Parts: sequence; structure tokens; C-alpha cells
Amino acid sequence: MDSVPSMTQTDPDSRDYPARPILCASAAVFRAGCVLLGARRNPPYDQIFSLPGGLVETGESLEAAALRELAEETGVIAQIVAFNGWREVIAHDEAGRVKRHYVIASFVARWLSGEGEAGEELSRLIWANELQARDLPLTDGLPALLASARVLIAKT
Repeated sequence: MDSVPSMTQTDPDSRDYPARPILCASAAVFRAGCVLLGARRNPPYDQIFSLPGGLVETGESLEAAALRELAEETGVIAQIVAFNGWREVIAHDEAGRVKRHYVIASFVARWLSGEGEAGEELSRLIWANELQARDLPLTDGLPALLASARVLIAKT
């Protein structure tokens, strides 16, 4: 009989069928009116553009995690200027079980240095203006996050 993942059988560090929601942080980094977007390299979000970001490590603040992930994934250095809200991503498998559950704290940041290079997790990295971003395949909820991020960066 095949083993079926359940809440009690999962590895606590697994991203698939997690024992609890996984905490992440991301940043909408702006430079000259453009925002930094990266297309993920691997499923389930391969070739879909998103904000640079990733898992929060134990003992790390949300802001520090967003800036660390930004630097690791892109080589870009930025300064956080505002909190842009949170996003929850819950995906179910064919049987209705929770396959993935992320809670993402999203920040707005101003670019300081680095042109940006796609790291091992990204297949492509671009600085997109508002019109360009509209034509890209984006993760669910990202257009609304970008709209509020643009308002916040304009206030700083």
C-alpha cells in the first residue's frame, strides 16, 4: 500500500505537506520607478514572476529575512521603507489535503546597490515598470501588492 502524507507523517521542515504554515518574507524593491521581479526556476511556480523572498530563519526578523533573501537571490542591496501587508498561499492536492501553506510578510524597499542577477532559484530577473509588470505571468495576488507598494514608495 502506498504511503499517503498526513499531518502527523510529515517532516516538520518539508515544504510539501507541512506540519504548520511556513513563514516567509519578501520585498518589492524600487529603482527609478521600476520594481525588481524574478521568475522562479522550479515548480510549482516555475516561469512565474514574483518578488524576491524566501523562508524566515529562526531568530531572524522579518525585515532581515527579506533583505537577506533579496541579496542571496539577486545580489541587490536595499533599504526597507515600509511594511506592505501579508499574503497567505494555501494549495491543496487532488485529495483536498493541504500540500503547501505559506504566510508571506511583504515589504517595500528602496534600491541601494547591485544591478541584479538571477541566482540559483531564479531563471530570470527584470526591473519592470508598471506597464511591463502587467504583461508578465505573476503569482496570485502580486498585482495588488505591487499597486499598494507603489503608493507606499511614493510616500517616502
